[in-house]
Amino acid sequence: MNAEKDFAPLTPNIVRALNDKLYEKRKVAALEIEKLVREFVAQNNSNQIRHVIQILASEFALSQHPHSRKGGLIGLAACSIALGKDSGLYLKELIDPVLACFNDSDSRLRYYACEALYNIVKVARGAVLPHFNVLFDGLSKLAADPDPNVKSGSELLDRLLKDIVTESNKFDLVAFVPLLRERIYSNNQYARQFIISWILVLESVPDINLLDYLPEILDGLFQILGDSSKEIRKTCEVVLGEFLKEIKKAPSNVKFAEMANILVIHSNDLIQHTAMTWMREFIQLAGRVVLPYSSGILTAVLPCLSYDDRKKSTKEAASACNHSLMKLVTPEDDEDDEESQVSDTLGFPPMHKAIGWSGVFLVLFHIPSLCVSASHSSDRAQVILDLDGIVQVLGRHLNDSSTGMMTRIAVLKWLYHLYIKTPRKMFRHTDSLFPTLLKTLSDESDEVILKDLEVLAEIASSPAGQSDTTGSCDNTSCRLELPVSASTKGLGSDSTPSTPSTPSMNSYFHKFMINLLRRFSLERKLLDMRGAFIIRQLCLLLHAENIFHSMAEILLKEEDLKFASTMVQTLNTILLTSAELFQLRNQLKDLRTQESCDLFCCLYRSWCHNPVATVSLCFLTQNYHHAYDLIQKFGDLEVTVDFLIEVDKLVQLIESPIFTYLRLQLLDVENNPYLIKALYGLLMLLPQSQAFTLLSHRLRCVPNPELMRTVPDLKASPSSRCPASSNVDYGELLQHFDRVQRKHLEVRHQRASRADCSDRKMVL
Repeated sequence: MNAEKDFAPLTPNIVRALNDKLYEKRKVAALEIEKLVREFVAQNNSNQIRHVIQILASEFALSQHPHSRKGGLIGLAACSIALGKDSGLYLKELIDPVLACFNDSDSRLRYYACEALYNIVKVARGAVLPHFNVLFDGLSKLAADPDPNVKSGSELLDRLLKDIVTESNKFDLVAFVPLLRERIYSNNQYARQFIISWILVLESVPDINLLDYLPEILDGLFQILGDSSKEIRKTCEVVLGEFLKEIKKAPSNVKFAEMANILVIHSNDLIQHTAMTWMREFIQLAGRVVLPYSSGILTAVLPCLSYDDRKKSTKEAASACNHSLMKLVTPEDDEDDEESQVSDTLGFPPMHKAIGWSGVFLVLFHIPSLCVSASHSSDRAQVILDLDGIVQVLGRHLNDSSTGMMTRIAVLKWLYHLYIKTPRKMFRHTDSLFPTLLKTLSDESDEVILKDLEVLAEIASSPAGQSDTTGSCDNTSCRLELPVSASTKGLGSDSTPSTPSTPSMNSYFHKFMINLLRRFSLERKLLDMRGAFIIRQLCLLLHAENIFHSMAEILLKEEDLKFASTMVQTLNTILLTSAELFQLRNQLKDLRTQESCDLFCCLYRSWCHNPVATVSLCFLTQNYHHAYDLIQKFGDLEVTVDFLIEVDKLVQLIESPIFTYLRLQLLDVENNPYLIKALYGLLMLLPQSQAFTLLSHRLRCVPNPELMRTVPDLKASPSSRCPASSNVDYGELLQHFDRVQRKHLEVRHQRASRADCSDRKMVL
């Protein structure tokens, strides 16, 4: 330092002592400066005071010489002590040079800077609040200082500043929040601890309403909640808990919509439970205000529903969120609205697009404040259900092979709920959802399949589908995929809504039936493992007559005859054995109405793909004469092992409770001769087997075998006693049976010829 330079009013002795390397000498100089400044204060000589501070700042505190900088710091602290309550007039000049020393490479000098600033702040007290941001900025840097002495000094200064803020009612929160929002994203543990401690202090001050600015710092808080330090996480949990208490106490001015965006993006295991808990409270407190963000909420919530017991609390919180959100969707959401116009006015994108599917892209502060009153009332113009976004999220989770079972079930429950509450709008999405719902029938979980069938059944039977103008699918994935004759009434054309036998069904019913049979055709394992389960559930969800009538009509035109035979066999077994089909069996049993006769004829024509199934249908409907005529034709058929196995199964069925009435009719030999002859016909078809013995024993129980002769035609059989059945052209039915079986024979021979040809090629 230039010894000849004029430092007046500082004396040469003071200047020399301030530059000394010994602390004690610098301290003596500080006491002299304090005495000098007190004299200027007494004289009210502000110019000289500013001149002293300027010299200490520029010539010492900001000097290139380390000892000079230390002298300048202690000198500035001495000025502040001398000024007392008047120090507030000179705070900027006092504070700025001290803060500059916070960045010094010398740890001892950084410590002295903390000490100097502590003395300045202690004297000024509340007067330092206008300079709070620069003080906070400086302290936040020292919080992560590697030197323990510096860190200890900064902590003392930090506590002093917190006391001042707590005592004062002049804290400028508006000016501070931008700095807080910036620093809250620090990754340093000490800086995070510093930030979270300040938020906790500000939250505890009654005159400071930090809740208004929570959307600006909430994401940062959740970032801190994921810190590896247990102590930091615990402090952050306390802060978040305090905020949540405030939200519950006074939800009227809470900006739920802005914060809903933030909560859904956090998937870290450590913070997800807290995020789900907050979201649950938001949904319950804000009500329909969160509906525009439903797709984003579901993106975060749905995966949590498949968590195991290790994350039980998160799963339960997510389940509560999901349930509460679902309850917000009401029939009024199916009303017409200017959705696009309102969305443009509100200025926010659909939630699932805003955050991205990975949940890492954050959109903050671009959404207008949507507050909810304590009574949950809201302007409907501002609360629009983002149905397009929801359906897209649900479809994505249903299509994703990695989606957990409970999540898939929740997705299907959502779809069902939406079809119930908003059917008209949902049918706009049905064409895109339909292939996925059909694919889900191959799911490994019975519960998923059951929920899937409920959705498909609702689609097929909903009145909204009757007037659906988008019923015809343009894309190939939704078109009728089974080869169906265009001449068949109600089939082969998407524009035909339904057949007369299914008045309660809409256009999607036949699409469903056709595509279901196609899946069975392409996935034989699905038919073998789940076919009966699916059809039985559909018979409960929809009218059994509709299911069987529709499938019979489709199978009548099926070109894959082997599949048609297998499918008829499956349907026949379900018809004869399932408790769900009790009413349908009763309807067919006596053929008392024209409708039951029409159904019999419809089933019969398709059942002809399987001769044994056709006979069993005749047994069910008590058409014993016709059953006998059919069995007579079995001699002209190609009797295979599979054929005999089916006859064996029919014999077993005859012994089941379903055919109790048939066995009792064996007592009335006079009126049921063709029943007995038909059973004897089956007996003659069977080889000497267990089934042969079983049926033989049954027939031995028939009384008076002599009466087995054919009775005169004047005697009425059970079937002829029903007026409606007299309209059935049994001769034409027999001709149809012959035609169908000839086709099967031709196909089998063609298949055998191709197999022989292939074998010969392999030999060659």
